[in-house]
Amino acid sequence: MKVIARGAVPVPVSGAHGDRRGKPFGARFVTPLYTGAALNPVNSSVIATALVPIAASLDIPVGRTAILISSLYLTSAIAQPAAGRLAEVFGPRRVFLTGTLIVLAAGVIGAIAWNLPVLVLSRVLIGAGTSAAYPSAMLLIRRRATAVGLQDPPGNVLGGLAVAGAATVAIGPAVGGLLVGGLGWQTAFLVNVPAAGAAFAMALLWIDKDPARAGGRSPRELAVRIDVVGMAGFAGALTSLLVFLTGLPTPDWTALAAAVVLAGALVAWELRAARPFLDVRLLASKPALTRTYLRNGLTLMGTYVILYGLTQWLEAAHGLSAYQAGLVLVPMGALSAVTARIASRRTSVRGVLIGSAVLLLLGAAAALPLTAHTPVAAVVAVTALFGLTSGASTVANQTVLYRESPPESVGTASGLLRTFGYIGSIASAAITGIAFHSRVDDTGLHRISWSLVAIGAVVLLMTVFDRHLAGVRQGSAAAVDPPTPHDHTAEPHRSGDPRLSESTDMTTPAQPVVASRTALLLMDFQPAVLAAVPDGEAVLARAQQALAWARSLDIRVVHVRVAFAPEDFAAVPDRNKSFAPVARQGFLADGSPEADLHDALDVREGDIVVRKVRVGAFSAATGLHPTLLGQEIDTLVLAGLSTSGVVLSTVRHAADADYRLYVLEDATGDPDPEVHRVLTEKVFPSQADVITTDDLSALGKQA
Repeated sequence: MKVIARGAVPVPVSGAHGDRRGKPFGARFVTPLYTGAALNPVNSSVIATALVPIAASLDIPVGRTAILISSLYLTSAIAQPAAGRLAEVFGPRRVFLTGTLIVLAAGVIGAIAWNLPVLVLSRVLIGAGTSAAYPSAMLLIRRRATAVGLQDPPGNVLGGLAVAGAATVAIGPAVGGLLVGGLGWQTAFLVNVPAAGAAFAMALLWIDKDPARAGGRSPRELAVRIDVVGMAGFAGALTSLLVFLTGLPTPDWTALAAAVVLAGALVAWELRAARPFLDVRLLASKPALTRTYLRNGLTLMGTYVILYGLTQWLEAAHGLSAYQAGLVLVPMGALSAVTARIASRRTSVRGVLIGSAVLLLLGAAAALPLTAHTPVAAVVAVTALFGLTSGASTVANQTVLYRESPPESVGTASGLLRTFGYIGSIASAAITGIAFHSRVDDTGLHRISWSLVAIGAVVLLMTVFDRHLAGVRQGSAAAVDPPTPHDHTAEPHRSGDPRLSESTDMTTPAQPVVASRTALLLMDFQPAVLAAVPDGEAVLARAQQALAWARSLDIRVVHVRVAFAPEDFAAVPDRNKSFAPVARQGFLADGSPEADLHDALDVREGDIVVRKVRVGAFSAATGLHPTLLGQEIDTLVLAGLSTSGVVLSTVRHAADADYRLYVLEDATGDPDPEVHRVLTEKVFPSQADVITTDDLSALGKQA
């Protein structure tokens, strides 16, 4: 796995190796992600056909089996953003693989369950496990796109996630009916075994490994990094809200009061948290992202009102069986999948969202005349409108989220998008319950239709008056210049800097070094930054080799790290393009795990440790230059991450300060290998000798 650094901020992205044909978003990369993303919709749709057989097998009322649906939704609503945060901290591949294993085990537990509590346990585990796939997939896609120099992945990649879910929903009821009818209700759980097993195997083989995690994190440090308190508060507030919604039309005011109190406490906590799970400041500062959550939740609420309400009405008014009613909804799901694919190829997100909102409103209006005597074909035509709006809006909202969420927290942000969808689905069940409170009839269906008209109007107004959407495009596969330090490196090339046109070769230094006047600088070898380069572990190994060389000759070792105290965050002006986002997010806070030095490069007594709050090791507040002068050091050997960041800045400053410089080409690395090559071959040789760690032995003999 790779991570690209944005400024001094490591922005996680996945590896860019691609499949064997060199395609970064080839089948080997996307297939496990799509398979994993389909696991949640599989379990949401297939279970519907198993409820009656489960009730008969366990000798319980059918109404009690409804908990098998609500338990999955509730768990998923909480677990989606939680899984996203875990993916950001521990690595998306690790979380993806763990989630699929949980789903596989839960499928077996459900198949052998002997009572309802065990089935509920299975569904909770399924909800937790399947929730890992989508946010992990979004994070992996984000990382790979950045790694190959794209601002966005190709539109069909994000669209594929939506299609995977929509296609599963489309065929879920029919396939579930066949499996349950032919092989028993246990197959509704056993279906997870081959599906999760396949997703696990493909991800294990085809997805690049996450970088090695830094050791030495105490449970307390991990709790702060993950924000366990914030997660617990979020879960409590959301659970209370969902209990209130599912209890309608009989309101549980205690649950609502608990939701309000817990939400207030959550906001107060998150405003003070170093790494907030629910970034309240981000939601306030990015209204476009907040509107995306609301728009997605409302649209899915409207879609699920039809999904749930119309199904009940078809059975009661038209006398269809549950299986027949499910078949009626298959075209809706199929059109959702097709529309998602088409929408993923459109450039204008705003146009797609306005079109889907109009279709939602038209569908609501078309449902108003439906009666028990309406032909089923006409009902199918009405549901088709909702299928069209569902597929288009899902892809477009997903794209807006991808563009608006900070790269380092796209996992949590993606999970929250799904959470709002689950809230919408549960709220739709509440609307259906109110409309059909006394009986399922045409009057209740018309109440549902009017609620849909209101929902559609709100979504349409939100979209039409959202000017921010006009600037959002999707599906661009063009390379971009992200705001990284090597943007400034490239600038002289555009203006004709002759140093970038030189063809100076790397040369082994001929001049001897004096150990007592030499220092080895190991710069930004921190867990979060190490993951920022291709083959980061190999770069770390070379740095360890350089450290061993320095230790053997009693050469001074300088460890440089980037870390911010609270006052440092406060001192960063908004005009600072690289560090203003860091300050807003509280990222790389001093004392946090991501700001620690990597354990592989041990710090010993007598080493110099420098904490910096800007890119270069010689930036204003470090005091490194006076320290080195005081020890009469005039020669520096440099290793660090990244080449276009701390190494470039330090080379320039140190050269201007008249140090003799050696840059270890293989103990430095950059997110962009081409930038690394240009700097080490064409830029650095004019100010430093560029060598490899293999040259250190010869250099050491001179010491």
